[in-house]
Formats: sequence, C-alpha cells, structure tokens
Amino acid sequence: MNPTDASADDTLDLHLPEEFVALFRTAGDDATGDEFAEAATARAREDLLDGLADWGPRDTSAGVFHLVPVDVERDVALVARWMNDPAVAAYWELTGPQSVTADHLRTLLAGDGRSVPCLGTLDGVPMSYWEIYRADLDPLARYCPVRPHDTGVHLLIGEDADRGRGLGTELIRTVADLVLAGRPACTRVLAEPDVRNRSSVAAFLGAGFRLAAEVDLPAKRAALMIRERAERETP
Repeated sequence: MNPTDASADDTLDLHLPEEFVALFRTAGDDATGDEFAEAATARAREDLLDGLADWGPRDTSAGVFHLVPVDVERDVALVARWMNDPAVAAYWELTGPQSVTADHLRTLLAGDGRSVPCLGTLDGVPMSYWEIYRADLDPLARYCPVRPHDTGVHLLIGEDADRGRGLGTELIRTVADLVLAGRPACTRVLAEPDVRNRSSVAAFLGAGFRLAAEVDLPAKRAALMIRERAERETP
C-alpha cells in the first residue's frame, strides 16, 4: 500500500480564489489582504478532510476502533518499527532509521491537510497506521479518473499477530464507513494497493470495495479499489 509521492514537488496545487478569501471578510474588518489569505488558507487546511480528528470511535467485532492523528514525537518510534517489518517494507518503502519515518510524517503534517497520517487504535492500543487523503487533490488524479471529494486510504497492520485473520477487512470497512459518515460531499472511497499485495486486495474486496482497474503509478502497478456510497448512506 505504498502511497503515491507525498513530496511538495508532486502534489496538486490548492489555489484560493479572491471570492473564496472574501468569504472570510466581515464588515469593518481592517486586516490586510495577506492576513485574509492566511486565515482562509488555515480554514481550508482544517476543512479538506472535514475534521477527521473529530470523527470519533466506532464499535467493531474486534473492539472499539479509533483513528487518531499522528503526533510525530509520540508515535514515530512505533511507526518506524512497523515500517521496518519486512512484510510492510515491501510495499511502503520507508525502511531505514527512525528519521526516514519522521521526515515522511512531518512532510504530511506540514502540508495543507489533504493527507492526514493516523494511528488506528483498538480499545486504546495502537495497532495500525493509516493515511486518509483527498484523492482528487493527490497525484493519483493524474493517472485515473477521480471525482470531487473522492477520499483515499493507505494502511498497514502493525503486528504480525493481527494479520491474516480478517481484521484488516473489518477495519477497512470501518474506516470507509467513517469517511462516508464524516465527509457528506464524498461519494467514493478509493485505495490503490500494489497488485502484488494479494492479501490487501482481498481485504478491500471483503470490505465492500470493487476492483475498478489496474493503474500504472510511478512506483508500482496498483489495483484501483473503489467503494461507492450506498443509497442508505446518503447524507
């Protein structure tokens, strides 16, 4: 589930038109245009994933699951250990010293909010790593058709004991439910695991995704997995 390049040189620019900035002006405001632009940009950063940090926990058959945005100082050692697990390293390509993982996380957190790194906890215990991202603002959009507000997921299950027993399928379904509940404008949840990662593709299929296509991305050939918003999930 290697993510597409998260570097600042390979993202789709988010432009804030004057009419958008004007929405933040009120009568009597005397702030400069730069200050308005800064406030508008901060608001856009908060809103790109509709307050993911406040989506809250969900009950699952395995326990209470919660997506918790990463804190680098608190979480980097754990995430780095997972990234150096051979079963993970083959697809994420973030092996090496802890600084490699720290740089990756800081790049995401320093961005405009289009991709949010999270820990997935079960009953309060961190056991998985997730990146929830705006697929329509991601380099992925250069390689396959996307719709406005399409939301993507990358994930890894951290511990070997949690793999191969259906837990991934359960959590993928749960996270897709969280995305669709938390983002009313989103009609599809996307994923693009490496086609070689058969267990990942199977987990997405089991979670209600369909295989839409195989897509050649810069670092891999990906299985484009899509879960559509069901009629009963319409906001």
